[in-house]
Amino acid sequence: MSTPKPHTAAQPRTGVAMGMRGCVEGEACTSDRPGHGLHPMQERLSRIAASRWIDAIVVAAASDGFVELVDLEGGAHRVWHHGALTGGIAVGDPVALHGVYGVLARGDDRFSVAAI
Repeated sequence: MSTPKPHTAAQPRTGVAMGMRGCVEGEACTSDRPGHGLHPMQERLSRIAASRWIDAIVVAAASDGFVELVDLEGGAHRVWHHGALTGGIAVGDPVALHGVYGVLARGDDRFSVAAI
């Protein structure tokens, strides 16, 4: 039986979305971590679990990929996507957020997002 050894302490990264470290910028990024590319299974599961979508309005969309939403019951949500969504998502847009599978939908467009 081995003797347990202490692990190096993790450094807190307050305000940083999961998966933001170590990825390549733009189209070259092939990661399927939350907030990166939308995995086909992620999209399929979000469609199957249709009752888990939350209707919301975009209240802020930044060029660094952070998007702030307010659902129709007044709840606030903040998500992150690796690429800036400012071209496809604008303040005032109606969207849907699938909180279980991390998908943001606007019309027919789907984006993988990480909840912040």
